[in-house]
Amino acid sequence: MRKTSLTVILLASSALAGAAQAETVLTIESWRNDDLALWQEKIIPAFEAQNPDIKIKFSPSAPAEYNAALNAKLDAGSAGDLITCRPFDTSLGLYDAGHLADLSDLGGMANFSDVAKSAWQSDDGSATFCVPMASVIHGFIYNKDAFAELGLSVPTTEAEFFEVLGKIKEDGNYIPMAMGTNDQWEAATMGYNNVGPNYWKGEEGRLALIDGSQKLTDEAWVAPYRQLAKWGEYLGDGYEAQTYPDSQNLFTLGRAAVYPAGSWEISGFNNLADFEMGAFKPPVPNAGDDCYISDHTDIAIGMNAASPNAEAARTFLDWVGSEEFATIYANALPGFFSLSNFDVAMEDPLAQEFVSWRGECGSTIRSTYQILSRGTPNLENETWNASVQVIKGEESPEDAGKRLQDGLATWYAPHQ
Repeated sequence: MRKTSLTVILLASSALAGAAQAETVLTIESWRNDDLALWQEKIIPAFEAQNPDIKIKFSPSAPAEYNAALNAKLDAGSAGDLITCRPFDTSLGLYDAGHLADLSDLGGMANFSDVAKSAWQSDDGSATFCVPMASVIHGFIYNKDAFAELGLSVPTTEAEFFEVLGKIKEDGNYIPMAMGTNDQWEAATMGYNNVGPNYWKGEEGRLALIDGSQKLTDEAWVAPYRQLAKWGEYLGDGYEAQTYPDSQNLFTLGRAAVYPAGSWEISGFNNLADFEMGAFKPPVPNAGDDCYISDHTDIAIGMNAASPNAEAARTFLDWVGSEEFATIYANALPGFFSLSNFDVAMEDPLAQEFVSWRGECGSTIRSTYQILSRGTPNLENETWNASVQVIKGEESPEDAGKRLQDGLATWYAPHQ
């Protein structure tokens, strides 16, 4: 009896051990520590329900520490199987160093356009090493109550835009537009690269700047600065010292009528503003012009080339390219939009307004993010500074364009 019982126990233990061995655990490295609940409560259960033999562990670092922490883990051979990818050069550097696997042949990659994949590809486009997860879209968020009170309509052209701002300023009850120049990046990100694509025609101009057939002194690249030069008088007193959080507070407290925005603001603004919000896309220079939006590639996920669980990791990454993942992620984080070709229905009305512009306008990414900011002076940082100087009236649009062009030409061969 004892021998039989012992045999049964040993067989049961062996079966349990075999089951444990058959279960693969994948660890995800990420900087999005504020997404932990989303992964634990929604994304991971949805995947594991279909793939019970694969378990997912989401292990984020603090955003500011992510790059350094990840590199240290990769060098030590202790990094997770899946790597959350920042756009362009940061992830390209990981791929070039052999840390990210080429995923070009992954089935789910067929669900993304070339523009969607561009932030996670080699320069020649021959290798794609991260599956795109989400983008952010630029435009303007506005206080619907303020617009109704002042009898204002959403502007569609540049002339109408400044007419609206002028009426808000004349009324005096609201700051026309909440944006400061203290932190610099907003002036370029929510200013120059928000309105600029309408002038340089989105991808057409961006790619022409990369290949050297257009220059930053061309009208298409100087004209957005001319618009920014008019912004200063509508930003309220003391905008020069106003920080990014200051601008957020001015708008959500109802003191400003318009906010030059990235869609990442939606979740936070929904929680803070007690008025109804709307959004409008960057007004075109002239009635009848084609419109373009900055639909900027923001986050993706790739595979650690040294992962011992490559097959399971590829299974997960293929699912990240699915319609199910796109729907879960985009609705759990309104304002972070799926980069897939699927028509993802948005539950949040403000997020739906932003994403609807994809069907009306050409999409592009921020002009300085691919290739053009690898040298010194760094074109991205120079664009921050130039945008601020133009808004403050301390540099002319033409001088700003010339300064940036001269700097780019010192190190970038296609402009020499």
